[in-house]
Amino acid sequence: MLVIGIAGGSGSGKTTVVRAIQERLQNERVVVIPQDSYYKDLSDASDEEKRNHNFDHPEAIDWELLCQQLASLKNGETIHQPVYSYISCSRSKTETVKVDPADVIIIEGILIFTCKELVDQLDVKIFVDADDDDRLMRVMARDIMERGKDVRWVIERYSKTVKPMYIQFIEPSKRFADIIVPQGGHNKVAIDVISATIEKYLNIGA
Repeated sequence: MLVIGIAGGSGSGKTTVVRAIQERLQNERVVVIPQDSYYKDLSDASDEEKRNHNFDHPEAIDWELLCQQLASLKNGETIHQPVYSYISCSRSKTETVKVDPADVIIIEGILIFTCKELVDQLDVKIFVDADDDDRLMRVMARDIMERGKDVRWVIERYSKTVKPMYIQFIEPSKRFADIIVPQGGHNKVAIDVISATIEKYLNIGA
């Protein structure tokens, strides 16, 4: 089993890199574990508390559960991944996603390199880098279309939490990366190199 960590700021193009890797590894069993599924439950929080909650701080993530479930997968055990809603800021109490062990496990999220216990479980660590302006545009499009937020909310959140947390936690965490992908998820050369490295590791075609 090969465990790959893909980190980078919000809107950097992590999802594009993940999809490219999946396409290159069509003959392998690939499972993607999103960090976002492991946000701590805010069911009991007020609307104001939810609005002001900092989703870009490492303390927002249930690292204990994520590390525990990754360890279970590495031991060949099936896990039940949580389902988190950005609309209600809560974890489903009735629904989970069944995830079976696979040849390749990809852990993807903005903060995954800030947790030492998780970093120690990763075989390949990739940081997807992108310009601030590009990331802001992607964050705005995603939060408005997929998460039901308005432009004012997105800009306010970007200024108060997304950018400061990127500077404080996410950007410094790229020192743990084995590979840094500049220009976001559209860097075909970097993605080809990453895919070739993974294929070599898995001895595809050997």
